[in-house]
Amino acid sequence: MKKNKTQGFLPKASKTAEKKKVIKEPTGRLISWSPWPPANFKTRYPAFPLVTTVFLLAIIRWITILK
Repeated sequence: MKKNKTQGFLPKASKTAEKKKVIKEPTGRLISWSPWPPANFKTRYPAFPLVTTVFLLAIIRWITILK
């Protein structure tokens, strides 16, 4: 008796799997009159506000320790 060999965790190819999903990103600007940031900035860098806040707090703390 011949056993079917599986390909591990590889998904089985189907006709619907061949279609690629196209993700349409917003174009233009987040603020209409500003050249920065681009409209996709929020989706591309979701942690930016948190990282900026931590960075600024670290700088402020470092400055106050030096005084």
